[in-house]
Amino acid sequence: MQLTAEDRAERLPSGQTSRYRNRIGWTRTYLSNAGLIESPERGKWRITPRGSEVLAENPDHIDVDYLMQFPEFQEFSTRKKSFPRTTDKGSSAADSTPEELLEESHLTLKANVKDELLRKVKAAPPEFFESLVVELLVKMGYGGSREDAGRTIGGTGDGGVDGVINEDRLGLDVVCIQAKRWENTVGRPVVQAFAGSLEGVRARKGVVITTSDFSKGAHEYVSQIEKRIVLIDGGQLVELMFENNIGVSPITAYEVKRIDSDYFEDSFD
Repeated sequence: MQLTAEDRAERLPSGQTSRYRNRIGWTRTYLSNAGLIESPERGKWRITPRGSEVLAENPDHIDVDYLMQFPEFQEFSTRKKSFPRTTDKGSSAADSTPEELLEESHLTLKANVKDELLRKVKAAPPEFFESLVVELLVKMGYGGSREDAGRTIGGTGDGGVDGVINEDRLGLDVVCIQAKRWENTVGRPVVQAFAGSLEGVRARKGVVITTSDFSKGAHEYVSQIEKRIVLIDGGQLVELMFENNIGVSPITAYEVKRIDSDYFEDSFD
């Protein structure tokens, strides 16, 4: 099939399987339900007389619309309720497997929710953003209990440090926090001032969280200094909120299953 190493390495968004294996699997399913191929035994497939006739016709391509000429495939399509059908050969939907469509739709929904989430965070009062930072850090395992974390955030006001939070439940190390509910880009001077403020609380680690983004100079600065400072921009913020169910809640879940071939093989040994 002349697949490159990059083609073979490409995976579905979930990372659970490779894209080419997923497409080959569904191609086999489609051709089988159209009566063009059959499986005489596990792991083996062969072309049928109908399949040979199709090859003799030498069609330009075989897609869902082409397979709809066969009654068996029409019945299969009816059982599945819907198919990614289109007359536009360039449409990505026509070239996608059900898993790809499901995962790509999930990514689209996730992106829309994250955009709305960031808009709501930016529109909220500063006090809410402070509380949000506390909630997020506790959900990620920092600061011990929410009550403990809540007492530290916003309590120092020392030269750009908005708060100090325990890195672990025992308080063996601390992390300084700075929260910027900004629209403008956070530049190097702000981050540099924050780094200098860590000395005042004898800390070597810090996190700067903003609803906007950071300049290239800010990123370059934190990569060059000895102190460990993590920059979390608006996009990363809502991604962490999404992962930790802060400001969002699950509404439904779909469990995708596949045939367990070993079950059937073992049953007849």
